[in-house]
Amino acid sequence: MTTEKFTWVPKVEPVGNVEFRLKSARFGDGYQQVAQDGINNKTQSWPLTFVGDEERIKAIIEFLDRHAGAAPFYWTAPLGKPALFRCKGYQPTPMGAGIYTLAATFEQAFHP
Repeated sequence: MTTEKFTWVPKVEPVGNVEFRLKSARFGDGYQQVAQDGINNKTQSWPLTFVGDEERIKAIIEFLDRHAGAAPFYWTAPLGKPALFRCKGYQPTPMGAGIYTLAATFEQAFHP
């Protein structure tokens, strides 16, 4: 199966979280030694919100369901390059008048 690309645009002003995974050891004299944990120690997480009519939101849900939280897909984060992400779950909300919101968090994934 080829890796699909997520192309829908989220609501404006998404706020991402970038973290560095580290290993550290503290010593009795207050000294702390810190090192990167692995070759992919920088990870991103993006809580996103999509707004649209039933057809648009259903298309996004079908895409996410097809990947079932396990299969990664390509998505380009703000200020970033295309990278692999996964989405473990989502929250659809009917707003009335045929408009829906869909909240989902994209977490960066890596090739094995």
